[in-house]
Amino acid sequence: MFYRSKTIKRLLSIVPGKRQLGPYRFLPIFFCIGGVMEWVMINVRIGKETFYDVYRRKKSEREYQQKIADGQIVLHQPADK
Repeated sequence: MFYRSKTIKRLLSIVPGKRQLGPYRFLPIFFCIGGVMEWVMINVRIGKETFYDVYRRKKSEREYQQKIADGQIVLHQPADK
């Protein structure tokens, strides 16, 4: 049913700790990848913003729109002449 590549099997067998940790031997690799991703999202600027700058701005905009919808904020409308 599933095709198993010998190349992939060989690459997976290179990772040490198979006997002691079994399939969990890949966890440190993915933990490091997650840490690097988080560092990039915090520190790398694309244009003038980081990922978290955009996240905070969008969250603030959503909260403001929700307050308008709930009637907590009333927008001033110009008077008709």
